[in-house]
This record gives sequence, structure tokens and C-alpha cells, in this order.
Amino acid sequence: MKKLLPALITGLLLSSAAYADESVVKTQKLSEHIYMLLGQGGNIAVSVGDDGIYIIDDQFAKLSSDIKKTISDLQPGSTEFVINTHHHGDHTGGNENFAKAGAHVIAHDNVHKRLVAEHGEGADFLPRISFSHDLKLHFNNEHAHVMHYQHAHTDGDAVIFFNKANIVHMGDIFFNFGSLPFVDVDSGGSVDGILAAVDDVVKQIDDNTKVIPGHGPLSDRSGLVVYRKLVQKAKDVMLKAMQNKASLEQVLNADPLAELGLEYASWLPKERVTTLFYRSLKQ
Repeated sequence: MKKLLPALITGLLLSSAAYADESVVKTQKLSEHIYMLLGQGGNIAVSVGDDGIYIIDDQFAKLSSDIKKTISDLQPGSTEFVINTHHHGDHTGGNENFAKAGAHVIAHDNVHKRLVAEHGEGADFLPRISFSHDLKLHFNNEHAHVMHYQHAHTDGDAVIFFNKANIVHMGDIFFNFGSLPFVDVDSGGSVDGILAAVDDVVKQIDDNTKVIPGHGPLSDRSGLVVYRKLVQKAKDVMLKAMQNKASLEQVLNADPLAELGLEYASWLPKERVTTLFYRSLKQ
């Protein structure tokens, strides 16, 4: 996994630039108390109110000062909690900076395990609060429900439902690029897990729900349904190509994803997507 992260992070930087100026953290107001921040890394949600401030994901360490300044423009004060949607560095890179400023990092148990493996015990980078299945954060007159979805993008994914505001942050279970997701098989991710997670979220939201993807612009239920159909179509053509115990080399030569007519980011080319889908579906 460590070998994959540099390419992943570089790629997300490049793809994020397609919808956000790399030098600016942009703010989008979603409700009275909740904002979405777009920058170089994963999309951030910010909750502000009488109880204080907390955020979902914190992008890269080098962006922490800009992110803090942007948040202070929304409401003065320090961030009290950071919820990580998963362990990748473009979503957790600012953990240490926010923790040293007094924030408590919250994440799934598997995120804690993976960050310990990467950074060592006792690092400020680590979540101080972890959970197994779900938890609720009663803060700023909102009951934020943090749900774990196993073996989706990774084995530590969390989706956060803001029930009163009718907003959901999906992390990298949802890539809103009009392309296929990065299935991090080496970190416990799977195609079927992504589909199952999306199905469950679709059941819980309505046509007015604002859906924050891990990367890409704000979406809604219909956008999530379109994404789900795309991932299912990719699965179907891959399984057809994998019939009769076809090898990875044979599937790559057959190029089954070509019929989808998609464009691919430089960090996640079609060959890599095909390989990850193959490895996941073969399991």
C-alpha cells in the first residue's frame, strides 16, 4: 500500500485541479450550519454553531493553515473534532496539525490500525476516538450519524449523515468525476462493497439530499444513482470478460472497460482500474 500512496496522492492533486484552483480553498454553503470546502485533497465538510466547530477530513498537512483560515472566516474558534472518512493521506494529512491545535480525531478502528502501521504508535496523526460500527455526534443542534461500510473503498470507510440538514458526506466511496472509483484492494476495498454502500445510502436519502463526494463537485441522490449504475456496468463487463477463468493478462488484452467510453485520470489509468476490478471480483 505504501508504494501506491504517492501515485494516489499525486493523482488526486491533479484531478482535484480540474474543479478547484490548487492555491485556494473554496467554500460552498450547504445549510445554516454546514459548509463544504474544496481544495487539493478530499472534500471537507465543516459544521459550525453554538457548540463550536468540527470537520470531516482535513486534506494535506501543507494546506492546514489555509483550511484553518477559511474555517475561521465562517466562525472564529478552534476545531474541536476531525472525523476521518478513511485513512488515505489526502483526507488525513492535516490530522497532526489539527490535533496539535486541540482537535480530537475520530475514525473507524481500521483507520486507526492503518495509521499506526504507517506512522507508529503515539503519533499526533492518530485518531483519539475510534469506533467499530457507528457512532453519533450530537453537536451544533445536529445528530450526525457516522456509519461504517466495510470493504468498500477501503476497510475503514465512514459515511456521515447530517439528518436535520439532509446532507451526507460519502468520502471516497463516491468519486464524482464521471469515471470509475479507485478500489483500494490492498486496503480491504472491493467493488461489491462500494455497490453495497451506495445502495444503502441511496435507500436512506431523498431527492433533496445534498451529497458530498470524496472528490468532485457537490451531488445529489440522482447523481449517486447514475454513479451506481456506472460501477455496476463496469462490474458486469468485467465479469463477462473473466469467464472461463480468464487470466488478468487476457482480460487486459480484451479491454472490457473500453465499451464504457470513459476518460481516465493519469494516476488511475484504465489498465489500473481493470486490474483492481479484476482482483476484487476474482476474490
